Amino acid sequence: MTQILPIKFQEHLQLTNVGINAANIGFNSLTMESDKYICVREKVGETAQVVIIDMSDPTNPIRRPISADSAIMNPASKVIALKAQKTLQIFNIEMKSKMKAHTMTDDVIFWKWISENMIALVTETTVYHWSMEGDSQPTKIFDRHSSLSGCQIINYRTDAAQNWLLLIGISAQQNRVVGAMQLYSVERKVSQPIEGHAAAFIQFKMEGNQQESTLFCFAVRGAAGGKLHIIEVGTPPTGNSPFQKKAVDVFFPPEAQNDFPVAMQVSKKNCVVYLITKYGYVHLYDIESGTCIYMNRISADTIFVTAQHEPTNGIIGVNRKGQVLSVSMDEENVVPYIQGTLNNNDLALRMAVRNNLGGADQLFVTKFNELFGRAAYSEAAKVAANAPKGILRTPQTIAKFQQVPTQPGQTSPLLQYFGILLDQGQLNKFESLELCRPVLAQGRKQLLEKWLKEDKLECSEELGDLVKAADPTLALSVYLRANVPNKVIQCFAETGQFQKIVLYAKKVGYTPDYIYLLRSVMRVNPESGAQFAGMLVADDEPLADITQIVDVFMEQNMVQQCTAFLLDALKNNRPSEGPLQTRLLEMNLMAAPQVADAIMGNQMFSHYDRPHIATLCEKAGLLQRALEHYTDLYDIKRAVVHTHLLNADWLVNFFGTLSVEDSLECLKAMLQANIRQNLQVCVQVATKYHEQLTTNSLIDLFESFKSFEGLFYFLGSIVNFSQDPEVHFKYIEAACKTGQIKEVERI
Repeated sequence: MTQILPIKFQEHLQLTNVGINAANIGFNSLTMESDKYICVREKVGETAQVVIIDMSDPTNPIRRPISADSAIMNPASKVIALKAQKTLQIFNIEMKSKMKAHTMTDDVIFWKWISENMIALVTETTVYHWSMEGDSQPTKIFDRHSSLSGCQIINYRTDAAQNWLLLIGISAQQNRVVGAMQLYSVERKVSQPIEGHAAAFIQFKMEGNQQESTLFCFAVRGAAGGKLHIIEVGTPPTGNSPFQKKAVDVFFPPEAQNDFPVAMQVSKKNCVVYLITKYGYVHLYDIESGTCIYMNRISADTIFVTAQHEPTNGIIGVNRKGQVLSVSMDEENVVPYIQGTLNNNDLALRMAVRNNLGGADQLFVTKFNELFGRAAYSEAAKVAANAPKGILRTPQTIAKFQQVPTQPGQTSPLLQYFGILLDQGQLNKFESLELCRPVLAQGRKQLLEKWLKEDKLECSEELGDLVKAADPTLALSVYLRANVPNKVIQCFAETGQFQKIVLYAKKVGYTPDYIYLLRSVMRVNPESGAQFAGMLVADDEPLADITQIVDVFMEQNMVQQCTAFLLDALKNNRPSEGPLQTRLLEMNLMAAPQVADAIMGNQMFSHYDRPHIATLCEKAGLLQRALEHYTDLYDIKRAVVHTHLLNADWLVNFFGTLSVEDSLECLKAMLQANIRQNLQVCVQVATKYHEQLTTNSLIDLFESFKSFEGLFYFLGSIVNFSQDPEVHFKYIEAACKTGQIKEVERI
């Protein structure tokens, strides 16, 4: 079985394969300020070139004809800094423009980007910082310490805030390479010389501390052997416990007598130090304890430049052969490796907790059960809360804590457990429920509101249901966060926020049972119900079936509100809405005929069932409307005889819409039904339409009822204009029969 390794090793690129001359792969001509770019100075024939390799597209190097003593790429963007003797220039490659330039009085023997907008410049005597901002000149930061005189400067490091600065140099003394470092405090303006070869700063948050500590890690191989030191620099932040300094041996194998550390990178995420030696060995150390996790040779050739490898939180470097390689901690295997190969359970537990890594699950379960067994509940709570990947954050753990009796005057172990979880972040669904049960039972819903604001609870439908009994508005915010549309809408309805229902439903693409909602609202608050019904049909496409909405109105016998609703909903007079138009008129003819009369008078609708509405109009005593709607002669004759209920002028005009035969039939029916009442109108009709109906037919009609009075008045209105002897004769006859002697004489 192959042994599991706690590291991942990867070769990214072979520089000679992308056209880089092997002679130019070295400390003086190749720079790598970050894992994004590699920059190489080359001479092709007589032309000096700078080659830029973008690590996201390494097979297409950019070559520029530039003559420079040194070239360094910005760690984040396509900006290059160039040095030719004492002249420094900064160019934006993409914009093809010069950003800054400066001429120094002394030679710069080493320079490095220390952030995206700051370069450190080192001369024989002084260290400067040069900012990219504006047109600022290099600023002197500190003088070099005498202990570094005559050294080759190989690196310059700073902490995150640039409060601590470190210059690193090496020199050959008595057949070995000696490392000299100068640590400078910006705040105190003092330097400290330290023997060391490679170093780095890291912001590290210790367990129990609120703020990060600034740690300084450095490795040295002195006459007495190799050491790695990890110390806190400066005064610990207020409230922090100081970091206990570590000093551990760095092992060099017998065959590497002249080996020494050359590079160091730190992973803030995993809290690991990566140390690279001249002979190509890599060492991994845990920062918290200083323990060496792993060491092995990864390169037969010297790795002369390194940077942090952000994608893997590891280290990337280039060796003399032109290999670009990276090493990172294997998060899958590191905890099992520490547990199995190093046999260090404490470190395995810490590594798993700190980095949320799997691999030590059984260790956590055993430790939790052991602490719980001896009633060390607060310690057990810590283990359960901190176990990686939430392996102990289960209903079973909560049930165990729930069974422990609370001692008088003490916080229950369950609440201690929840307290630790709340400090760390969000509770899961089950924890949220079990925490809120006792809190609501004690009537402390303000705590719940606070946790919701801080996003400490995982909202679920069950939590909403639990909260609803105490506070429907709070429940609404739980349902909203948990995305339970039906319950959200129910809460909106119960709290009268109807306009929000429609907006919310559209937003989340949910279609509620609007009719059920409307019915429940209508029962409690008819006014709000009517408003809500209006909202449902406000758009061109109604959100609910209008017929069903009308049913809800009518269940509550809300004719007036239903009428207002329908007048708005049916305003477009669509053919498909015929049945609803019928229903609107029908309900009003039964309950409020005058309203129906007004609606028909406005002529808003033209698709309703006319015969049915005509019958209802007749029953409601709206005879004029009935006659406007009837088409069957039988129906017309039945209605038209009630002339006392009709406007005479309207009725006379109405006859103009009938055929000759139907007109005569109706006149006959009117005289037959009530000659006294209807005679006058019949005469008016006969007079107006005598040409169409023919005088003879009308004379026959009146004579058939022996109505000489009718004849007299009818013929009297036309006799003066008529040449017909029959008209004259019948008029004289009628005048005699009705005793109008003066008329007889006149004619």
